[in-house]
Amino acid sequence: MAAEVFGQANEAYVDENYEKAVELYTKAIELDGEKSEFFTKRAQTYIQLEQYMDAVADATKAVELDPNSSKAHLRKGVASFYLDEFESARESFVKGQELDSSEPLFARWIRKCDANLNLEEKEESGTAAEDGKPLVGAAGDSSPAPQPVTQPQPQAAAPPPVSKRHDWYQTETHVIITVMIKGLKKEDVQVDYDTSTLSAVFKQASGADYVLDLDLAHPIVKEQCITKVLSTKVEMKMKKSEGIRWQCLEGDGRPYQYAQWASGNEGASGVTQYPSSSTHKRDWNKIVADVNKEEKEEKTEGDAALNDFFQQIYSDGNEEVRKAMNKSFVESGGTVLSTNWKDIGKKKVDMKPPDGMEFKKWEQ
Repeated sequence: MAAEVFGQANEAYVDENYEKAVELYTKAIELDGEKSEFFTKRAQTYIQLEQYMDAVADATKAVELDPNSSKAHLRKGVASFYLDEFESARESFVKGQELDSSEPLFARWIRKCDANLNLEEKEESGTAAEDGKPLVGAAGDSSPAPQPVTQPQPQAAAPPPVSKRHDWYQTETHVIITVMIKGLKKEDVQVDYDTSTLSAVFKQASGADYVLDLDLAHPIVKEQCITKVLSTKVEMKMKKSEGIRWQCLEGDGRPYQYAQWASGNEGASGVTQYPSSSTHKRDWNKIVADVNKEEKEEKTEGDAALNDFFQQIYSDGNEEVRKAMNKSFVESGGTVLSTNWKDIGKKKVDMKPPDGMEFKKWEQ
């Protein structure tokens, strides 16, 4: 039951319905509060909602349940970073990197933490130097010299947040994820593909990075994955390891029912089935039969009606009827069509042009 609810929460997360995802992750945790992965995923959702205190609490709980979860340490570090707790964030990233040295996100986040910690040190040392300067007043006066009054400068308005969303679709051989962020350059995008994960960081004009971490539902061939940075979006094209239809983008902990790309196959009931993520099942045999019935009952007019009539006679006739129709039509140059094989089979069928017309050979 908890795994099923967790799967629904993952689907809501992929659809970027983060409030619904939090609600479902919470329900899954209430059903089974011993799964580190549940807290890790809810922490990631809180990060998307910018509820960083809740994200830190969930990530901390996830680490308690599974100290060897590198993703839990990553989530804790990211949430701490956005709370400006750079030392704590760095500790989490270092620990996560020790657990999974192949994940390049840790090195990048550590560099970001170091940059912010160095900036803080420079600011503190600069303030101390200013405080330590001797203050000289008028002659014989120990009072500090009056400082010029500076008018407060109006702060520049913060850039509007960049709207972002991601979507995905698939072909027989690839899964394509699209992130809708405008105006990015190649150097603003860092995407790392692994066999079963995707990690991406997008540097936005607002200064806040958009992070996309996905635990993929099925394995990919990371060496054949491509990232395209366009003017209105970023496209990540992942090569499937197997030619199967993905029912969802992220794994949900449930056993997968692999649907092969095929023209169709018959289920246990004898009904032709096609791979689909829809919960509504269609009887394709019945659909084909209905279409054929409609075509049969469709009323035509003129020459089309006459042709349909002859085609119906041919399809419903026995072997002798078909032989008679073929022989009479071919030998008469299309001027005679007979169904009487006893008559047609004994002789050659002469051409009978319509009234008022005369038959001539091409050479004449």
